[in-house]
Amino acid sequence: MNAKTEMLERYFGYTTFRPLQEEIIDAVLAGRDVVAVMATGGGKSLCYQLPALMLGGLAVVVSPLIALMKDQVDALTANGIPAATLNSTLTYGERTAAERAITSGTLRLLYVSPERAVTSGFLSLLKRSDLRLIAVDEAHCISMWGHQFRPEYRRLRELREQFPRVPIVALTATATPAVQEDIVRQLNLRSPAGFTGSFNRENLRYRVLPKRNVFPTLLKYLADHREEAGIIYCFSQKSTEELAEKLAEKGYRAVPYHAGLPDVVRAVHQEQFIRGDVDIVCATVAFGMGIDKPDVRFVIHADLPKDIESYYQETGRAGRDGEPSDCILFYSRGDYRTIKYLIEKECGEPAQKDVAYRKAGKMLDYCESTECRRKFLLRYFGETYPAERCGTCDRCETPAEVFDATEAGKTIIECIRQTGERFGASYIADVLCGSKSGRIIANGHDAIPAYGSGGGYTRDQWQTVLQEMVRKGVVTSTGGRYPVLTLNETSRSVLSGKKPIKIAGSPPEETDSAGEEYDSRLFFKLRQLRKMVADLERVPPYVIFQDKSLREMAARRPRTERAFLTVYGVSEGKLQRYGKQFIRAIDRYCTENGISRE
Repeated sequence: MNAKTEMLERYFGYTTFRPLQEEIIDAVLAGRDVVAVMATGGGKSLCYQLPALMLGGLAVVVSPLIALMKDQVDALTANGIPAATLNSTLTYGERTAAERAITSGTLRLLYVSPERAVTSGFLSLLKRSDLRLIAVDEAHCISMWGHQFRPEYRRLRELREQFPRVPIVALTATATPAVQEDIVRQLNLRSPAGFTGSFNRENLRYRVLPKRNVFPTLLKYLADHREEAGIIYCFSQKSTEELAEKLAEKGYRAVPYHAGLPDVVRAVHQEQFIRGDVDIVCATVAFGMGIDKPDVRFVIHADLPKDIESYYQETGRAGRDGEPSDCILFYSRGDYRTIKYLIEKECGEPAQKDVAYRKAGKMLDYCESTECRRKFLLRYFGETYPAERCGTCDRCETPAEVFDATEAGKTIIECIRQTGERFGASYIADVLCGSKSGRIIANGHDAIPAYGSGGGYTRDQWQTVLQEMVRKGVVTSTGGRYPVLTLNETSRSVLSGKKPIKIAGSPPEETDSAGEEYDSRLFFKLRQLRKMVADLERVPPYVIFQDKSLREMAARRPRTERAFLTVYGVSEGKLQRYGKQFIRAIDRYCTENGISRE
């Protein structure tokens, strides 16, 4: 048994390392800087705790939460490892004792907040210690590209400047490749050893449910999981309290948890949950960091998370013991309005807002995508899932119905092209539906062929098709606060008929005011005319008029401009551009067949 394994068993009670732990520890012991990305429950803390014992001297751990520091220190002390924390809750005597242990060399691990870590007094104290290792936990907080950016983390590079020879290990559970690169830059790490574990939590089952009848659906689920531990995340503090109260009335042991509760109440509720005295915590995102409860059987989001990282981190609190556990999200696009409000309120710089809007957009994509949930999540974090379907998410168990939306896609692509590739999904949907908004009229887009060409679908239906086209890469969105849609090679393939578009769900229903009572022969002649006009203008036929408009013409046979203007999908612009040709064709047909005027 080597020294590492001996200490692992002696101080932590384990006989083997988890994936990547030993490799990370070896790199730290070799004096290298390290960036380690390991899923929640993967054993990140051991990667600096065990080296701290083997290196001797002092290891400083920068951590964002006092409650998390206390849990770690309590666990280490129980294992016979000298550990302490310096924070604002300590008495003068406790702080003095900790400082004495730091300078005397009897302490092995010291937990501090990022704010305290860079104060002149603390840096002076560290210079009187035998500092051997610096660990930055929740390192994604240093990156503006991350999901919990904290400006105070940016100053941690001062630790490198003050202690250039001390290795730094940066650890996080959620970091995309871009965030990992930013961590290296911001901490000024030197050729760090990089370790990224798998983000695949095979025991977790992912579900996205429509946000309708949430409480009855929740009760139905909980009835099948009585006395199992679970977390239900809500947007607001008020929601957590109301939900906990309603569940308690139904006989469930549930408590709320949010930042607005007194510290003592939060501490009691957290302790009750960890000990199993309550089964359900209804919480805001203030709850969860550092909660090492292995038997959480479900994590439910009653509201939409603001980004994939938050969602992944929060769902990661389920099933840390490796047993099957559920991750359920109640989804409504209406929640996006709340997220937008929070972004505008919490993000100061425009660049921060752009990042937040892009991340929120990816969260919508996750909920609305037709592909395997697990595959989507892993790809987001830069990992490839080898199979097409995981078999343990709702998309794999009940594949979404799809329909052919190629013609609708062509209509959208033409509209984007004709408006100059300068607008977002809402504007394109408005143009397709023939909106008379001042912006459209001011831009002159009420006179283009695409204006009003989207007859048959509602504005929301057009936006749904647009969103799926962006997800599938048929059109490109710039993302950010004000995303703009542009065309690409795939767009051109669709337009040329080389590539079909499949959309999740049932096809939007077109309400045909003419029903089946239309003249099929006249309809056929109008289709021929439309094709000829389209060929001359080098646009798809539906840009001229959709079938629904032609059916209505064939049913009502309008033979004056005034009557023609009342046909579905006929705007003033289309009347001026095509009206005379189609009225002439209808009039000729009626004359040839002895049909009198209406």
